[in-house]
Amino acid sequence: MAFRNEGTNSALGVLTAMATFILVMPMVTVSTPGPDFTKSQLAFAGIASFALYGAFLFFQTVSHRDYYLPKAVDKKLDSEIHAEEPSNLKTTISALLLLASLAIVVGLAEALSPAIEAGVKAAGAPKMVVGIAIAMLVLLPEGYAAVRAARANRLQSSLNLALGSALASIGLTIPTVAAIAIFFNLPLSLGISSLNMTLMYLSFFIGALTLAIGRTTLLQGVIHLIIFFEYLFLSLVP
Repeated sequence: MAFRNEGTNSALGVLTAMATFILVMPMVTVSTPGPDFTKSQLAFAGIASFALYGAFLFFQTVSHRDYYLPKAVDKKLDSEIHAEEPSNLKTTISALLLLASLAIVVGLAEALSPAIEAGVKAAGAPKMVVGIAIAMLVLLPEGYAAVRAARANRLQSSLNLALGSALASIGLTIPTVAAIAIFFNLPLSLGISSLNMTLMYLSFFIGALTLAIGRTTLLQGVIHLIIFFEYLFLSLVP
């Protein structure tokens, strides 16, 4: 199946920058030890993430909207002609529904986290499994929708959902959490281990190679699944 690599590559580029700012920079900065930011660093990281997400949304919905639409069958869209812009009403309603849905899903994850922690502790699994379970719960709606779209041969919609949900998870959640942590003077650790950094950048590298050609193959899917299973296995046996 084919897809527009102009949009997917742009989304992957923004996601790579966001993930580096939030998950890697806390481990390499020297103002504070370990996986923590100073307050000023945390504020800048939150603002940078929100700015990147805002720029991506403008690129996706206004300036280059056709990059995220399925390829035309009868005629090719000229690179200088873009799809019709959404109305202000549609944009406002979409933004409000996005924030409401995000709050509901995050609230549900927070409500279920004690039960998940108790189950993980009873099973004797590492604490990292709790984070994986909550992350999968938060991303479940978009993930399910992306799989359904792919099974229906709507790969462009599937990629938009998958990459867009990852971008929203960082671009909206991190600025909110950072603001709360700074305002209430709460500790917040964001950095990830060197093992997870390696897997993350391996995923980005293989993802860039996959999206570059604008078509899918079975081999690409197998590679991504094996990387995901490797992450799950090393989370249980680090």
